[in-house]
Amino acid sequence: MEREIIVMRGGGDLGSGVACRLHRSGFRVLILEVEQPMVVRRTVSFAQAVIDGKTTVEGVTAIHVATLPEARRAWLDGNLPVMVDAGMKVNAELKPDVIIDATIAKRNTGLRCNMAPLTIALGPGFEAGIDADIVIETNRGHDLGRLIFEGAAEPNTGVPAPVEGYGAERVLRAPCEGTVSHVLDIGAEVQQGEVVCRVGDRPVAAAFDGIVRGLIMNGKSVPKGFKIGDVDPRRVKEHCYTISDKARSLGGAVLEAILFFRNRVKTL
Repeated sequence: MEREIIVMRGGGDLGSGVACRLHRSGFRVLILEVEQPMVVRRTVSFAQAVIDGKTTVEGVTAIHVATLPEARRAWLDGNLPVMVDAGMKVNAELKPDVIIDATIAKRNTGLRCNMAPLTIALGPGFEAGIDADIVIETNRGHDLGRLIFEGAAEPNTGVPAPVEGYGAERVLRAPCEGTVSHVLDIGAEVQQGEVVCRVGDRPVAAAFDGIVRGLIMNGKSVPKGFKIGDVDPRRVKEHCYTISDKARSLGGAVLEAILFFRNRVKTL
């Protein structure tokens, strides 16, 4: 297992939870990202290594690398390499055993079943057996983390699952096109109506009392309606800096999918 290489597209908070689980299980994971990641939960996203050079989540350090030799050095050092390669060009040389799409883009942006011995996709926008060998349900509820071998995950509702009765209002969205400027940052407690940030000259306020769990980087230019942050009504500061229950569930599901595939191959 330690020799197996996994390429994962997407180093946001959910993908990072998956990558952390696989890394700790002994796999060599390479995360592929875009040049300017727009992650909201920056404190638990390995994609932040692209911006900062390196970042650590729950004791696992991700390093921004530019080449495969640098990636291999990161593996030898016990770190997670993160490379800018949205088109997955590295696959031709690396020949990974597993490719995972964890972009949570709600649509297929280039994954195909034949790209690796095993392909896994998280969330809606993929059909098992066509776009990926296995699709994993990402919608909160009874089926979260379920492995799908035929068909697709539940359609995107566009509405976050409720937390203590709060759903869509948990998400902070840009009221207009413009540049984000912070008033508060991740981990700050906030009261209903308090301004968390501004987009251009327009304020973005919390809809209820809580804690700022996610906030896009200061200075990012965003379009109107873009998700720029989220507020958590539970007010547990540690949740801002640790992998979420949902991300852990998806990490376990991906690990199950890989082991299921390996065991099936051995019996053929």
